[in-house]
Amino acid sequence: MSDTQAIGNRLKRIEGQVRGVQQMVAEDRYCIDILHQIQAIKSALARAEDEILRNHAAHCVAGAIASGDEDEQRQKFSELVDLFARTKR
Repeated sequence: MSDTQAIGNRLKRIEGQVRGVQQMVAEDRYCIDILHQIQAIKSALARAEDEILRNHAAHCVAGAIASGDEDEQRQKFSELVDLFARTKR
């Protein structure tokens, strides 16, 4: 299975979890149970984010380095710095 397929499958599972939480809210389930499920969704999203970031570094960033194109290298580095800066906010 390719990385893209694995990430797609992970996101489909997350989508199912979100639908489950919607159902729990509609059924007026216990708030703590809903919050536990939301925490699980956030954790699953963080794992998907990590995997996508690893793929970006392994392909896009590595490709820019291998190309020798300094502008492309700066752009990829700048994208990563901007991404990390946004997550700190």
